[in-house]
Parts: sequence; structure tokens; C-alpha cells
Amino acid sequence: MKAVRGVAPASGASDMAHIALSFEDNRLASALFGQFDEHLALIEQKLGVDARARGNKVEIRGDATACSQARRALDHLYSRLQTGVDIGQSDVEGAIRMAIAENDQLVLPTLEAKGRLSLAQISTRRRTIHARTPTQDAYMRAMERSELVFGIGPAGTGKTYLAVAHAAQLLERGQVDRIILSRPAVEAGERLGFLPGDMKDKVDPYLRPLYDALYDMIPAEKVERLLVAGAIEIAPLAFMRGRTLANAAVILDEAQNTTSMQMKMFLTRLGEKARMIVTGDPSQVDLPPGQKSGLVEALRILEPVTSVVTVRFEAKDVVRHPLVQAIVEAYEEDVRARVAATRPADA
Repeated sequence: MKAVRGVAPASGASDMAHIALSFEDNRLASALFGQFDEHLALIEQKLGVDARARGNKVEIRGDATACSQARRALDHLYSRLQTGVDIGQSDVEGAIRMAIAENDQLVLPTLEAKGRLSLAQISTRRRTIHARTPTQDAYMRAMERSELVFGIGPAGTGKTYLAVAHAAQLLERGQVDRIILSRPAVEAGERLGFLPGDMKDKVDPYLRPLYDALYDMIPAEKVERLLVAGAIEIAPLAFMRGRTLANAAVILDEAQNTTSMQMKMFLTRLGEKARMIVTGDPSQVDLPPGQKSGLVEALRILEPVTSVVTVRFEAKDVVRHPLVQAIVEAYEEDVRARVAATRPADA
């Protein structure tokens, strides 16, 4: 359990502060600070504070708001360690992002102790996942409460991974009887008929990201048993026609590569006690030139339907390697520049 030993303004600067924290469990404190204090170094870098550890204690100095954010991030991470969950650099980055986001919602940020970070989470027997960005938090909460959710945005934001994790959680809780994972078999112009093997062999490469996410949530041997029993079904989008998907968690990934007809067909498969999650990136359409994306059309048509929730991820939500975020931002900036160049000059 963590105790705040002292919170005091730094002398000579009313907007500066000094926070001293103490953690009861030395072993957990060591894991919290990271090897060679690498987690504290990341907090220093991201928040612009000075964090120095000694034993099971850490002193944080700097801007009052940033110190408060650092304290909340450490508080959350220590709580996770107390539950037996290991933390890494990505977890620290996520806690920092959420602490900053929480602070943005405060009218008068102070160093008074506030509640712990309230991060949405998905729990399966194999692992527990916490939101790492405010958009992930909104997405995870939307999947909990809504029957149809669209997760839209660039690669690396966790759209598909979190959707599969949520489906696995629903299956373990008994809230659904099965998981159905689907993708359109369209990838940069390749055609299934030119791939070797039977239909499963042809389809598997397109669905590999869904398998990978499943194996992260459920032991591989259990996934295989569930596949054989039909409790987990992985199929190309074309196999959905004519079915009513009831008591199931249904995920359509890479939905930007659906046609208008395919998207309408898929959405109308929704049955009783089912949850449907559609993920995709409208900037990565691989359909033939001139063919309209069913995802883009569905987002426009369903915008007035209040029971349908759309969560939009941005480059800042990328949780992969920092270079991936920079790449996504560079491409987005290029699109904005080209759009601006095509606009007529103001009269």
C-alpha cells in the first residue's frame, strides 16, 4: 500500500512542488521503478519532472500539475503490481497518458490526493488489459454497453486486439455462447484462388491477426478445442450470408475492404443477445479503384442511429513503437497538405 509522506510547494515557486512517496513492499517498489529506474526515467521524460528513488521511496520535484500526474501514474502502476500483474514500459506510458487525460478534465488541478486512475480494463483468465489511452478507455467502455460498436483509426491503436479480448471476456463470463471472427478476403489485390491448399489454408493468412490476439487471451490448446467445438469460429466475410448470429460476439476486422453490399449483409446478421464490433481504417482501402468502401458508407448512413457507437482513434493513440506513431502522423499530415492544396483560394 502506498502512502504519501509529504506534499509541499518548492521554495521560491508557487507553481512548483515536491512530493515524497513511500511504498510498503520493497520488491514491488523495485518493479515499479524499473530496472536501473527506467520507469522513473520515462516519467521524467514524458512529464518533465525530476524523480529520484532511494530504496522503497521516491521524491518527485517539478511543476505542480506534472507532479500530480506522476503521483497518480505511480499509484495506478503500484496497484497493478499488488494484484500480481507485471508492468513494462508500455504500461508506464499508458498510465502517464491516462494521468494527463484525467488532469485535463480537472478545473483546478492541485496536489490534493485524488482518486486512483479509473482505467477501463478487460480481464480474461490469461491476462488483464488496461486502457493505455483515453480513446482506448472510451472504446472498451463502449463495447461493454453497446450492441454495435465501430472502432475506426490507424494501425497500432489496439482496435482489433481489444475487440478480440472483449469477445474472449464475454465468452468466459458466459454472456455469449460463441465468438465469430471475420475479415473480407481482400488484401492489396491478392486473390484467394491463387493461394495453395484447401479453403482453410487459403483463408488463414488473412485471419492470422485474429488468431494471434486469441492466443494472447486464451491458451492455445483451449483455442483449438473451442475451434473444433464451434465455440470459436473464424471465417471470411462471404461465409456470413444467410446466417443470423445470435448469442455471439461477432467481430469484423479490416472492414474498410468490404463493399457496400457486404457491409449491409454483415450488419443485418446481428441476432438476439449478440454483440457486434466492426474495426477498420478508412485510409487503408484495398478495394479496386472506383469501388466504394462499405465501412465509409456505413459510418455515414448510421451516424443518426444513437444506439450505434463509433469510436475514432488517432495517431496519438498508437501504442506500438514510437516510430509507428511518427509514421502515422507523417502520413496524416501529407493527406491534410494535399487536401489543402486542392482547395480553391479564397476570393
